Formats: sequence, C-alpha cells, structure tokens
Amino acid sequence: MTGPSLYDQVAMETASVVIRRYSTSFGLASRLLAPAVRQDIENIYALVRLADEVVDGVAASAELSTVEITERLDALERETCSALLCGYSTNLVVHAFVLTARRTGFGDELTTPFFRSMRADISASRHTPESFADYVYGSAEVVGLMCLAAFLRGERVTPAEHAVLVDGGRHLGAAFQKINFLRDLAADFGALGRSYFPGIDVTTFTEAEKIRIIADIDDDLRIARASLPGLPTSSRRAVALAQSLFEELTDRLRATPAAVLATSRIRVPNPVKARLALAAAVGRLPRERNTTTTAPAATEGDTTT
Repeated sequence: MTGPSLYDQVAMETASVVIRRYSTSFGLASRLLAPAVRQDIENIYALVRLADEVVDGVAASAELSTVEITERLDALERETCSALLCGYSTNLVVHAFVLTARRTGFGDELTTPFFRSMRADISASRHTPESFADYVYGSAEVVGLMCLAAFLRGERVTPAEHAVLVDGGRHLGAAFQKINFLRDLAADFGALGRSYFPGIDVTTFTEAEKIRIIADIDDDLRIARASLPGLPTSSRRAVALAQSLFEELTDRLRATPAAVLATSRIRVPNPVKARLALAAAVGRLPRERNTTTTAPAATEGDTTT
C-alpha cells in the first residue's frame, strides 16, 4: 500500500497550519490525540474554519455583498461534493478534508447539513426552535459525527456501543455550539445582528433566560460525558480535555450575571487551562458536576477558550 502523495502531504500540512493558527485551545487538545487521528481532525476543522471565513471573515471584510458571499459558499460546497466523489480538489483545504472523509467513511450526508447551516448565517436572522435545532445539528453536531468517524477508524465497536458514541458526539457538538453562542452573545448581536437562541432579546436578557439555556447545556454535557469511556484511547484524553475546558467555561458563564453576558465575553484563564490539560494527559476523565456551584468569571483580559 502506497503512502500519501506529495500533494496529499502538502494539503494536510495546509490544514494543520490553518487550524493551529486559528485556535489555540484546539491545538492544546489535539496534542493529546494519536498522530494519525490528529491529522484527520485537523483536516475536518480546517474546512469548517474555511467555510466560517467565507461567511463571517475575509469575504465580508472584502465588502462582498450577501449575494456574492452566498455564491462563494455555494462554490465551496460544490467543490467539496465533487471532491468527495473523485478524491481530488485544487483547493488544498478541501483536498485534505476529502482525504479524511473518504478514509473514515462519511460523505454528503454530513456535509450537506453543514453547508446549510453556514448558509443560514449569511443573512442576519432570528431563530425559531425548529430552525435553531436544525442550525445546531448542521453547524456542530455533524462536525462531532465527522470527528467520531475519525476516532473509530480501524476500531471495533458493537452497534449498541456505536449508538452511545453517536449520541455523545452529537450532544458534545451541540453543547460546544450553545456555549459559544452564550459566550458570544454580545458580539453576535452587536456586530453581526444575530440572535441564535429562540425567543431571546439580548437587550433584555434575563437571569431566568440564562439559567434555562445553561440547564440545556448541562444536559448536553452530561450525555456527552457518559460516552467518554467508550472512546478509543487514541482520542479519549483529547475529547476529555475539550469537554473539561467547556465545562469550566459553562461554570464561569453560570457565575456571571446575565446583564454582564449581554455586554462582555467570558474566558478561561491560561493557568486553569494548564491544570485541566494536565488532568486529561494523565487519563483523568471529567467527573459528574455539581451544577449549582460557581466559579469566578474571567473577562476580556484573559486568554480565550
């Protein structure tokens, strides 16, 4: 069996650079993955980041209209779908993503809902409960399922074990997305005109509304935590660290008044990250949490999760 071509190697190196430059927390957790798994996860997240840049990043900075941004995103989806079929793309990030998709066994059943959610971000909108559930599935849960496919490549699991891991992966992705929405409440509304949570008006955001959102996040994290022991050792520590980081952030959001969340961005300080990383590195899994306790909130001056 031949190894990757030079083009494949360059594509994967490109994906690695993209994601490491964009996310310090991702780099922290990914170091706990086995090398082969790490590359697949980097390939997945690089395409996620590229699509996000089309919707929210350099395309908007270049003053492209919403019609032009939609055209760029549509073109990226077409290129991804075409490459999934033939195994090649002239776009290095897409090519790296397709290498992972084809060797781990997922396809447009996951990329189609992903691009649908990305497309929903092009026009500022308010979500209904139904559109919010669809958006979270496409923007986050399917990414969890892509990662799970990479985690399980070459592993043997029973149908029952697989079902638990799929449920955990979806809920972990959903939790991450909802936590980010809550943390970025002020920025999403102020800079982008978005209000993701159904029925929430950022200008009158209440403590009761915050508690309700966090209770939903706690449920997602609880289901995801229960699935951690079933993950292969090649990925378990990294996922445990990612879960721990976001559980810590959730506790800090819980401790922050709703009025502050509507104007500020809460962060996890570097020393706390280091402590959680050490615990994950020695194989310690997150424990069941007392969701009534609070942690000191870190604000804009600290390093972000």
